[in-house]
Amino acid sequence: MEQSEVLKRVIGILTEAGDYRRRIEEDDERGARETDIGIVTALLNETMPHIEIPADATPQEMATLVAREVGGAIRQLVAAFSLAFVALAQVHDSGEQDVTSADVLQDLALRAEEIKGDGPGEAAG
Repeated sequence: MEQSEVLKRVIGILTEAGDYRRRIEEDDERGARETDIGIVTALLNETMPHIEIPADATPQEMATLVAREVGGAIRQLVAAFSLAFVALAQVHDSGEQDVTSADVLQDLALRAEEIKGDGPGEAAG
């Protein structure tokens, strides 16, 4: 999955989390609520590679294979969440009162199209 697509999915998760937080505040409920983590599960299912491990693989070979295959996907996710965090933090730190987190995420989603490539290092765009 390209980094721009991962970033868009992460923005979707953060947007959903913000909506969920607002619903809790509107409902004025203080107790624990069930969360809808379907969007997170979908992102992980789409981002994480499907790994075929040979039946005769040793534990070390399995660990190496999993680390190699899953490592890239984890780097993509971390890069996307980090980029979104930095964008939100910069607006927060600037003290801009007229820009909401939803505005920042929407702008980042629009700019995600400019981000090409598969690697997290290419997400700085």
